[in-house]
Amino acid sequence: MAYRFNLNETSYHGSGAIKEIAAEAKSRHFKKAFVCSDPDLIKFGVTKKVLDVLDEAGLAYEVYSDIKANPTIENVQHGVAAFKASGADYIIAIGGGSSMDTAKAIGIIITNPEFEDVRSLEGTAPTQNPCTPIIAVPTTAGTAAEVTINYVITDVQKKRKFVCVDPHDMPIVAVVDPDMMSSMPKGLTAATGMDALTHAIEGYTTKGAWEMSDMFHLKAIEIIARSLRAAVQNDSKGRTDMALGQYIAGMGFSNVGLGIAHSMAHTLGAVYDTPHGVACAMMLPIVMEFNQECTGEKYREIARAMGVKGVDSMSQDEYRKAAIDAVRQLGEDVGIPKTVDALKEEDLDFLAKSAAADACAPGNPKEASIDDFKAMFRRVMKH
Repeated sequence: MAYRFNLNETSYHGSGAIKEIAAEAKSRHFKKAFVCSDPDLIKFGVTKKVLDVLDEAGLAYEVYSDIKANPTIENVQHGVAAFKASGADYIIAIGGGSSMDTAKAIGIIITNPEFEDVRSLEGTAPTQNPCTPIIAVPTTAGTAAEVTINYVITDVQKKRKFVCVDPHDMPIVAVVDPDMMSSMPKGLTAATGMDALTHAIEGYTTKGAWEMSDMFHLKAIEIIARSLRAAVQNDSKGRTDMALGQYIAGMGFSNVGLGIAHSMAHTLGAVYDTPHGVACAMMLPIVMEFNQECTGEKYREIARAMGVKGVDSMSQDEYRKAAIDAVRQLGEDVGIPKTVDALKEEDLDFLAKSAAADACAPGNPKEASIDDFKAMFRRVMKH
């Protein structure tokens, strides 16, 4: 069996890394950038940090900001039209998963116009051409969209999110500069950090996991567990470490898949607009409990990476509980809520069926029935 691994052509890491964008654009003979960034980042001057680099280098650009927290089919289609009208030949995506996902979908459709309906990109669409070149600049430490072959689009009409998995959408350059993340509020830092932890743990336990991906995921769990609390307090080292930890998690899970914590989080986001990281954080310990019997000794290593002492002298039941407890405690410490207040009993059937149909579900180490999904969703329902 052959294992495939897709990563960026080039990535930059560390404070001030955004200065490298100009040199990359010039060396690749790009003429004009289509800058995808959401309205809040523009409003608070985060996007301007990159625009200043472009201005200083005399590089042309146009800004596109019709981007929502959960990007929709319509956002993408508007973006495709705007890109065509702009005369740009590459994209700079600045933001969290929303900006990156919008940029990936736009870039794919520009070079593969037969998918302009957007819906046909769901799953592993048979695109023929690499997307328009993307330089990705994350402003959150969580999604790792800058190094993944995945993106997620919301279908408002059908009240569902769909996952697209395509090696052709990989950004050619990732610029992971913790200075771009310093204005993230506490709640967003916590949510995106727990999303990264979910990537690492699901990637480590997914059916597709293997030795090379395990290396990335265990290191990511270790970095996130030790640095997320500090990052939430806006500690500089915590921010820097989280920027790296979430990227390493992305290097792994993008290549081996995820599991049902993500399936359920996508569903909660589509139906209630629950922030993705919050939904992941709520579901992760619940899903870990559900999966534990199918994970061999992996929870021992998760517990160790989470900083639990004495795992080698623990029984299987003890280290599995220790891993789950450590994950739950981290979520509590960074202020993740325990319930989705809008969730009602009558919604469970739709939620369960949507989660079961999600592209991440097949990778889960244990198969979940509709009743299993209902039971897990019920645990985040307000009683």
